[in-house]
Formats: sequence, C-alpha cells, structure tokens
Amino acid sequence: MNEQQNHTTRQDSAVTVIGLGPMGQAMTRTLLTAGHPVTVWNRTAGRADGVVADGATLAATPGKAVEASDLVILSLTDYQAMYDILDSATASLAGRTLVNLSSDTPDRTRKAATWAAGHGAAFLTGGVMVPAPMVGTEAAHVYYSGPDEVMENHRAALAPIGTPKHLGEDPGLAQMMYQAQLAVFLTTLSALMHATAMLGTAGMKAGETLPELLSSADSIGAILRAAEETPGAALDAGEHPGDLSTVTMMGATSDHIVETSTSLGLDLALPLAVQSHYRRAIENGHGGDNWTRIIDSIREPRYQTRD
Repeated sequence: MNEQQNHTTRQDSAVTVIGLGPMGQAMTRTLLTAGHPVTVWNRTAGRADGVVADGATLAATPGKAVEASDLVILSLTDYQAMYDILDSATASLAGRTLVNLSSDTPDRTRKAATWAAGHGAAFLTGGVMVPAPMVGTEAAHVYYSGPDEVMENHRAALAPIGTPKHLGEDPGLAQMMYQAQLAVFLTTLSALMHATAMLGTAGMKAGETLPELLSSADSIGAILRAAEETPGAALDAGEHPGDLSTVTMMGATSDHIVETSTSLGLDLALPLAVQSHYRRAIENGHGGDNWTRIIDSIREPRYQTRD
C-alpha cells in the first residue's frame, strides 16, 4: 500500500467523538485500540488529557472536530446538548454521519434525525447497553436505528464499541429500546434498595442481604423462560393463562408488601405503584388470569382520555 492509499484508508476509518464523560472516554480508547484515528472535543478541554495521551487528537472547536471525520459519535447528557454544541458547526455537517449515543426520548431522537437531514447529514440513534468499564468487551452491545444503508456503511467502525444490533429504520426505535431496558434496570435497582431498607429495619446489614436479593433478581429471567418456550409469545397473542401465578395471588402478595412497608415506615411509592397494577386487573375481572394481565393497566392508565 503506497502512502496515498494509506492516507485515504486512515481518513475513511477516522472517527470523531464529542463528549468525554466516562462513556465517551471509554469509546475513544476502544476505537484507538481498534486502530481508528480519533479526534475528540469536549466543552471542558481538560477532560481530553487522558485520551490525548493515549493517542487521540483534540480539536479546537466543534466544527474542527466534525470536519476531521466522516463518522461523528456523540456521547452527551441529552439531545439538547447536541444542538448547543453543533449549532455553530452546521456548515460542516453535510455528507457526514452523526451517531448520537446520548439518552433522551424517542420523539426527540426523531426530531434530531430531521434536523441532521436538514443540514445534509445522515443520522443514527444508538443506546450503549453496558456501563463504561465494559465498553469494547464481549459483553457489550449497542442498539441502533436509522437507515439500513447508513448502518451497514459504518457497522465495522462501530463494532469495536460493542456488538451492533440494528432495530430498523425508525430513528426512535433504538432510543425506545434503550429506555425500555433502563425501565427494567432502574426499577430493579429501586426494588433492591427497598428490600434492603426493609431488611435493615430488622438489623440485617446490606452485606448480608444483597447477595440473597441479587440471587433472586438473577433468577427472574430463568423463571420466565421456563414458564414459556418462547417468552412473550402468549403476550403477543393476547393470552394470559392463569395456571401458575394468577393476578389474585400476586395481588395479595403486593398487598402484603404495602402493609409491611407501611408498618416499617418506609417510602410507599414503589410498592403502591406495583399494587395498583394488580388491583386494576382484579377490578376489571381478570383475577384468575396470569400476572401478565397487568399490562392492560399499563397500556391504558386511568388518566388516559378517550374519545
């Protein structure tokens, strides 16, 4: 390969990373290790010191950062930060691909895709499904959505971050999956802390209780998979066979959790929310159905207006 070909290859594989929090730094180092020339920019320039020492190039402005690569990855607090940073660099966006891996709502990601297209840029939405220390490991995967062609053009460059899982063309899909995964994650964390607080009132230390509680949390997936050969198939078919865990049985358990938490003086926000799902299902005559029937009250909350 001659010098000109080598230069072209390096330019084609160049990546820009804007936003150098823990996730942005982890992605930058992973891309550098994979052999990509990486240009970075961050509002607080000092945050770039570590990755620059590892081989990244610090751009003086967002515009210079964008111009350095055809592929620009954003790792920011939210989508408003993208506008705040790139509004001064819109003239440089044409012909480039923005991959926004920031957290926000699906509607805002769709608006961002329209905004990018208005400036001549392609757009992919993404959600990194591991914490920063796991970026680039075999356990890492990233959900993407956006045009198929754009995804395929950049799949190889994005793969070092984590296994790419492309959900479809709708730019809101990856963000929807990301938020859905976080709904499970954050609710589980709150449940673990609620249970730890509950046991703490009996004098048990977190060091004793968390291993037991984590074992229970770990078993949930196995229990759900064992109950149904294809998890979710019955839900998709609108079937809720009550041959194992019925709404009435689970609802009684939720009542006991509320009563216990009340007697211990704990916050009731989480147990009352869970209890309300079962009570709605029972009120609607579904006490004998499987616990999955609670999805109805989640899909149609009481405050939802109807025509």
